[in-house]
Amino acid sequence: MTKERADAARNRGKVLAAAAELFAAKDPRAVTMENIARAAGVGRGTLYRRYPDVASIATALLDEHEKALQHELLQGPPPLGPGAPPHERLAAFYAAMAELLDQHVHLALGAETGARRYATGAYGFWRAHVLALLREADVADPDALADTLLAPLAPDVFAYQRERGVSTARLTAALTELARVLDRQ
Repeated sequence: MTKERADAARNRGKVLAAAAELFAAKDPRAVTMENIARAAGVGRGTLYRRYPDVASIATALLDEHEKALQHELLQGPPPLGPGAPPHERLAAFYAAMAELLDQHVHLALGAETGARRYATGAYGFWRAHVLALLREADVADPDALADTLLAPLAPDVFAYQRERGVSTARLTAALTELARVLDRQ
């Protein structure tokens, strides 16, 4: 693995810090590469050399938070980690995702809006996790159900519900109820 040049690392840090501020300050879907370059004090060429678009910057910022959750799903204690029944693990996953979205929905909106959501590595991981839980629960057609169970976690759905005044606690309770479908198998 090639070590990152000091100036490249410095520019990356400036870009990510500037983008994080912009995403938090306004609708992340309205942030442009020009906004980020200007706020970071770097040229657009410097910006485009590492990031092809705004969504890739949002993805880079969201990545560390998603990796921490992925680690907990794979190696953490039950019910989020292995060892609990599928419905309990799904409910714990929903609660963890609601918390992640509550803290970072602005990044998720910048990274995962529309069809782009399904192309991220994180979505693939979440889908594989839900598929495994559905198979363990012996659901008849897990492939057809996996995306449906992930749909409530779409950043735009989460943001819409929060804008309507639905608290994260209420969302988590509703998602926990949804997870109980696996206990009825």
